[in-house]
Amino acid sequence: MDLERLVTHADERPALTFPWGGIKWLCSRQTDPEAEQTMGLVFIQPGAHNPLHYHPNCEELLYVLSGECDHRLGEDTVRLKPGALIRIPAGVRHNATCVGWEPLRLVVSFSSGERQTVTVEPQ
Repeated sequence: MDLERLVTHADERPALTFPWGGIKWLCSRQTDPEAEQTMGLVFIQPGAHNPLHYHPNCEELLYVLSGECDHRLGEDTVRLKPGALIRIPAGVRHNATCVGWEPLRLVVSFSSGERQTVTVEPQ
């Protein structure tokens, strides 16, 4: 058993940064070829939002650690606060806008080790 692939330390993972915030991927087929799920940490800056997008091949779970957001899910919007979890079915367009003065921090999980993303709006 290769424990180096099975154990991940967030502080050792590189961050992908965007004008709206960033992502650290903790598990995916890129980090472990045998992974059947994808998991990461996300932050969105106050007042910013990630682009409208969807995942054609997997559902997504978002769990709010801190901060607040208005999460657009299809034609609806819901306010998410710490402790909230939202399940986003495959193929549903969605994005989050950080509201309040502190960054939004999320745990994100996908039901596939090779999540696909289709961006509807530019980053």
